[in-house]
Amino acid sequence: MTDRARLRAGDSDRDRVAQILRNAVGEGRISTDELGERLDRAYAARTCGELDGIVADLPSTDAHPPAPDVLRLSTGWARSVKQVGHWVVPPRIEVECGWGTVRINFMRAHCPHREISMDVRCDSLFGDIWVVVPWTWWVRSDEVTTGRSGHVHNRPRTPPAHDAVVMRMTGHLRSGDVWIRYRRPPGTNVTLRA
Repeated sequence: MTDRARLRAGDSDRDRVAQILRNAVGEGRISTDELGERLDRAYAARTCGELDGIVADLPSTDAHPPAPDVLRLSTGWARSVKQVGHWVVPPRIEVECGWGTVRINFMRAHCPHREISMDVRCDSLFGDIWVVVPWTWWVRSDEVTTGRSGHVHNRPRTPPAHDAVVMRMTGHLRSGDVWIRYRRPPGTNVTLRA
């Protein structure tokens, strides 16, 4: 069972599945009787895995809208930017950090790629980039160059899982920090690394 399958489902997850089912009726893929049965199961589902099973035999194009090829996040001066919640991960992410904080959380994101790249740039002592990834991912940050006061804080588990999503991080930190945190899904009884 995947980490996502064990996650507790929320109202937005159930609504997403309900929309897929309604679209399937409109396309003639399921009958209205089957719609009612599946909707009952969807609104009673407790985990994302149960919800995924309800629509497993239907096209998944409606489940996640297409992602752009590149996601660009920039703080400018004295502001913060977040990319969190349910979102679709593109193959490339570009992050520019001035006097602010960029937070990117992949825990509830849908990643259709086995490998993604992230280019990071930070020019301010007051800039931080926080990246939270699932425990099973592998972040390679050895290609990020740093100035006198720039640092990358990354302690991936070793060896990586055979099916790990690999994030290749590149870029330059003249100053500021990149913090990479690996997290297990909620409800697992394992001590996490700081």
